[in-house]
Amino acid sequence: MIHTEMQELIRRSVRDFALKEVAPLAAQIDETGEFPDELYQKLAKNNYFGITIPREYGGTGAGYVVMCIVMEELARVCVSTTLHVTSPNTLLGLPLANYGTPEQKERYLLPEMRGEKEGTFALTEPGAGSDAASMKTTAVRDGDYYILNGRKTFITAAPVADFVVVFAVTDRSRGTRGITAFIVERGTPGFSTGKKERKMGVCGSPTSDVILDHVRVHKSQILGREGEGFLMAMKTLDSGRIVVAAQCLGIAQSAMDEAVKYVKERQQFGRPIGNFQGVQFMLSDMETKINCARALIYDTAQKKDLGMNITKEAAMAKYFASEMCNEVAAKALQLHGGYGYMKDYPIERIFRNARVTTIYEGTSQIQQIVIAKQLLK
Repeated sequence: MIHTEMQELIRRSVRDFALKEVAPLAAQIDETGEFPDELYQKLAKNNYFGITIPREYGGTGAGYVVMCIVMEELARVCVSTTLHVTSPNTLLGLPLANYGTPEQKERYLLPEMRGEKEGTFALTEPGAGSDAASMKTTAVRDGDYYILNGRKTFITAAPVADFVVVFAVTDRSRGTRGITAFIVERGTPGFSTGKKERKMGVCGSPTSDVILDHVRVHKSQILGREGEGFLMAMKTLDSGRIVVAAQCLGIAQSAMDEAVKYVKERQQFGRPIGNFQGVQFMLSDMETKINCARALIYDTAQKKDLGMNITKEAAMAKYFASEMCNEVAAKALQLHGGYGYMKDYPIERIFRNARVTTIYEGTSQIQQIVIAKQLLK
């Protein structure tokens, strides 16, 4: 675990990078929906793709407290950028690091760490979102190969991914123990992606369906062992939830920063609106909840770095931080009045980006179920 003084040095370094390299591009990324390759390469050069990944696999092994610092600081200026950082560190990178063969790590994980390839994680389906175990995508054995058929939806980075970790049913009779993960490369016959979705926010991270039409994949492309795909996905989600919680913290902090700046400048009835007690009550409530989330998130990250089980804590962090993020963004926009509804002010983009956080990586309601199950088991 990295000492607190070192953590603050890392925070200053990431903040400097975020302000100099990312912030000037944030509005353009949101407006165009295009993420600059030059910025992607800078993220790779600064080792942001391998913070949680061990050194022997091309990462830095810095851990989850550092990962939360990076996510918080990047999310304060551009949420789309954080979406390109989360996958190699959690949903995609961790299964490859923990379950991949040496050949798979060499072919997929190391290039991902270097920014030479981009991959993604495909679990959700049109009819299987929160209930991922009800997926319809199948993988039928054919000698040394498997034939994959199905459709995944809302897949982050699918339009630009060089490869996808796809979850498919290999044995329906075994329930969740009959789900297997496969690495499928773009260009494989029968593999395609759907139209790029027109989203409310995080527009600089493209999303689309992944379509599998009789895709023939060799058994060497199985990630882990046959039948352990669902367990792999669920274990990975704990780590992903901490990271999304830190993303929420960064969004909320940016909303708070904009609100404080605005209420100091905006004059009504002959004085700054920040002088009015009603406004001060709103700000106090926002600030308190942000700091409560910060304490919960970093405590959970520290426990993860110490090797502790954090299933309940990760769910609580994600649940509280995402709900808090939406509340703070909404109040910050309210404090801007009519100007907050206009795209000329950053709070409009912040508000849109905040909305998805209670939905992806497990909805708030799913987090509540996870928390309750951990309490009652």
